[in-house]
Amino acid sequence: MFISQAYAQAAPAPAAAPDSFLGSLGSMLPLLLMFVVLYFVMIRPQMKRQKEHKAMIDALAKGDEVVTGGGMIGRVSKIGESYVHVEVASGVELQVQRTAIVQVLPKGTFK
Repeated sequence: MFISQAYAQAAPAPAAAPDSFLGSLGSMLPLLLMFVVLYFVMIRPQMKRQKEHKAMIDALAKGDEVVTGGGMIGRVSKIGESYVHVEVASGVELQVQRTAIVQVLPKGTFK
């Protein structure tokens, strides 16, 4: 009484093979476009930063003034394969991992 009857519509005729290919390609195009944009906006710049950071870490030398990941500023006093000794005050040295070095400062910044 209160609910009206719902009737199903007839199914549309099947599309030809070339039309179905273009239809599926058209539905995949936004997804492919999204991945291309994601690559150029997020993945590529991050890979570039990682490459620059690795080059900076490999170029570390004794006497360089650096900033660690924790924000400590100091001068490199010893360099090992995976650890660096950073002098933060006269007579005070911290041992940090090479990857914890965030930035190399210009000479004369740390006094």
